[in-house]
Amino acid sequence: MFSAFKPVVYVQISPERLSLKNLKTGQTLAEVPELALSAPPRRRVLAVGSEARAAAASASAEVVNPFAHPRSMVSDFTVAELLLQHQLRRVLVPSLLTVAPCVIVHPLGSPAGGFTQVERRAFREMARGAGASEVFVWTGRPLTDEEARSRRAPEAGGGEWE
Repeated sequence: MFSAFKPVVYVQISPERLSLKNLKTGQTLAEVPELALSAPPRRRVLAVGSEARAAAASASAEVVNPFAHPRSMVSDFTVAELLLQHQLRRVLVPSLLTVAPCVIVHPLGSPAGGFTQVERRAFREMARGAGASEVFVWTGRPLTDEEARSRRAPEAGGGEWE
């Protein structure tokens, strides 16, 4: 059950867009899911989203979209976790007593046969690694804020919680 003090963040993931909404504050963020990473061996995040390509052009960096792969929604787990962690920090309000959020991950699209157990597990572990205290994966139509807060399945449109 969600705590009144715990922020709930609804995350929609696709190769074209990563959207986050803090359901407690209403703060939203929607950007291209790209990171500009510095060269190995010590890779660091130089920029995220629409700023990634500009940062890569001005520095020796690689632009990576961890959700762009022809066979799977997650092509680079480590980079996806970094991206989600960075974006979660942007939608959560910093405070003295920071509470780890509950994250609802909603992979968009409907691959043939649905998302595999491996992909659903990757989404859960990615959100946990990014700082979530609780993680739920939703597959189905986009949720309203109330549906996401209560984790109630929509009457029409189906879908599945995990």
